[in-house]
Amino acid sequence: MTKKIKIMVVVGARPNFIKIAPLFWEFRKRPEFAPILIHTGQHYDYEMSQIFFNRLSIPKPDYYLGIGSESHAVQTAKMMIALEEVYNQEHPSMVLVIGDVNSTLAAALVAVKLHIPIGHVEAGPRMFDKTMPEEVNRILTDHISDFLFCPTAVSVENLRKEGITKRVYFTGDTMYDAFLEVLELIRNKEAKILTTMHLKPKSYILLTLHRPANVDNELTLKMILGAVAESGEKIIFPVHPRTNKKLVALSDYFEKDYRFNNVVFMSPVGYAQMVILQKNAKKICTDSGGIQKEAYWLKLPCITLMETTGWPETDKDGWNIPVGSNGKKITNAIKNFNPQGCQNADFGKGDASKKIIEIIKHHL
Repeated sequence: MTKKIKIMVVVGARPNFIKIAPLFWEFRKRPEFAPILIHTGQHYDYEMSQIFFNRLSIPKPDYYLGIGSESHAVQTAKMMIALEEVYNQEHPSMVLVIGDVNSTLAAALVAVKLHIPIGHVEAGPRMFDKTMPEEVNRILTDHISDFLFCPTAVSVENLRKEGITKRVYFTGDTMYDAFLEVLELIRNKEAKILTTMHLKPKSYILLTLHRPANVDNELTLKMILGAVAESGEKIIFPVHPRTNKKLVALSDYFEKDYRFNNVVFMSPVGYAQMVILQKNAKKICTDSGGIQKEAYWLKLPCITLMETTGWPETDKDGWNIPVGSNGKKITNAIKNFNPQGCQNADFGKGDASKKIIEIIKHHL
């Protein structure tokens, strides 16, 4: 009997779930692989986690570690302790880590100490800002990984500049694979879902906020929300659990200020619904790297609520404008940012997952 290739896939947050979905779709076609899924519990909220597994046909995690929210140090340490136990029990052929969250770094650190090969999916993007924990996680993970699966050619070049050239592959973006699949799934469902939500196409601005720099500081959060409210546009705002905790503390302020009458605060939605909300928006305001890419793929103006973008591919074609938390810049962009032009195939052709698994099979 042929020994199966045991791949341990570690996830912990919503963006990870989207990026692994097409990998598991591909694993199902290949009986030579035995994938094992570990969910650290880094960002556990039903709407932000379990619903993604259900809707994206991701298998139930083989291990759920239930780490939860802690400080960066405590969370990473707890993950490492729990992951080491699982690795020693399972003896995987490779650990596959995704993106740039704390789960990514923790999983990679344990693997390198145990001499288990590491594959990093979405290696190479850079924000060039080490005050961001995601930037630190990604840099460290890239430098200890054995296989680096890059979503864009820019990512490959970033790694080259840091001296990383061995086993670096431009595969395209697995998130783009998932995005194309979901576009097919929602093709006949958009009208019904928009009607249920009492929305008309191109009648609103979509807003998302979750990064600590934007939501943990009360003044910054007020400035951003005040700016989008003063635009006069209808604002649809699915609220991330992290952001919701901050809004609850400021609920009296937002309820009493007339400016926020045009802001629709709503619970988080599943991935398919989120793509529908994006596809039918006039513009998008976000601090999410994933949503910046999706806006680009949908040919939608994206106003990035950060000083820079980790996806310069979206910026160079003119569809993304970083404005930070500056109220005047936000309001001005909502009114006047109307890009024209085309998109390039910077993120691949929708077959990144297939390429990644072929590379793993070849080497293992």
